[in-house]
Amino acid sequence: MLSIYVDHISTRLLYTLNFVLDQRGVTYQLCNDFMQFDRTEGVKLNYSERYFENTPQIIPSSLLFEESIEEYEVSKNQFHKEKCFCFNGITDPLASIFFTLTRMEEYLTTEKDSLGRFPGKKSLLFQFNWHEKAMCDRWSIDFLSFLKEKCGLIWNPRLELIESVATFDIDNAFAYLHKNTLRTQLAIAKDYLYNRKERLEDRKKVLAGELKDPYDTFDFIQTLAMSGANVLVFWLLGDYGTYDKNISHLQPDQRELIRKMSKTIEIGVHGSYGSNDAEYQLGTEMGRLAEITGKEVSKNRQHFLMINLPFTYQALLRQHITDDYTMGYADITGFRAGTARVFNWFDLHKNESTALRIHPFTYMDGTLHEYLKLSPAEAKKKITSLYEEICHYGGQFSYIWHNETIGDYAHWHGWKEVFSHTINLNQTDFI
Repeated sequence: MLSIYVDHISTRLLYTLNFVLDQRGVTYQLCNDFMQFDRTEGVKLNYSERYFENTPQIIPSSLLFEESIEEYEVSKNQFHKEKCFCFNGITDPLASIFFTLTRMEEYLTTEKDSLGRFPGKKSLLFQFNWHEKAMCDRWSIDFLSFLKEKCGLIWNPRLELIESVATFDIDNAFAYLHKNTLRTQLAIAKDYLYNRKERLEDRKKVLAGELKDPYDTFDFIQTLAMSGANVLVFWLLGDYGTYDKNISHLQPDQRELIRKMSKTIEIGVHGSYGSNDAEYQLGTEMGRLAEITGKEVSKNRQHFLMINLPFTYQALLRQHITDDYTMGYADITGFRAGTARVFNWFDLHKNESTALRIHPFTYMDGTLHEYLKLSPAEAKKKITSLYEEICHYGGQFSYIWHNETIGDYAHWHGWKEVFSHTINLNQTDFI
């Protein structure tokens, strides 16, 4: 049993120790009675500024003992064998974990991209070149290594099985089929304007029934699930708008497709861009999906990966969403929350842990091809590196593709092979 002295037992500290110790099978007790702690025998750590003779000490940042969101001067410094964050000059791995898991920096910034998202390239993890490392897990292991060497803690890492989760966002179910007359005519006019002869010919053949719609890759997705792959689908059913382009939720062919897919694959709601400013809209979209499938909706991913903390997650909780899959960036790959593990969201405004489970993803197809401008070969190397990190430190290997990007159509030609590389990765290669 590990005994830890603290001046104050806080909600933030308990949340952090759950991630660091409970999830790694380390039993511990907290003590804020210095006289009782001084009499305690066995493995001990002093996590305070108070002095105890012959007891290893870590001087803590105040971050884990605050109840409000404070600004800190954040730098980096060596803790044990790993560098971590330094808050106002105090090097603290536990505070580093809490700061990263809760995305505290996103509460303290006005940095936004053109869509209103916090950009990955503005994050501290990116600035310190830590974004493709599972830093919260690395800091946890480093903390345990410190306890093992300095305090005599008996702990050995346990083998963790990696769960691979292929997720698909259905932003636009069909390229050409089932669009209303106005949308079709406007699209044809645009193709003529930009001299896109191949699209004009493809559209003509698809509408004539001579060619399969290039975005119709749903049989492939369903076959994946039926063959044993862990597959989740998120369907956009928001009202048509500037950033929400799917066909109507009332369109019969799309409704039938959703019903068919839901027989073998769990379908979550893909909260529309419009739902970010109107919570009732998210509830409406969840109702649409539930009405089509006849099943309760409990999983969500926000369209365009929109997270506005804490409001997005507070809204999801009010709408009875239990699991969210939005935690990641569009502009960079890696670990937005410093981990690939599923964790409960901590609401910094209320200073409490919540029931909402966060499932981080490591990469999105568009990030590799459209943001980072990687070739398929370069993308495979990047994916393998991210997968290897998860194999070493645990968690879900979750990633995002779209129905249109696995069809090898237009500028996505050659990218289905990248998806196949991902789905075929074997965790035992790195253990």
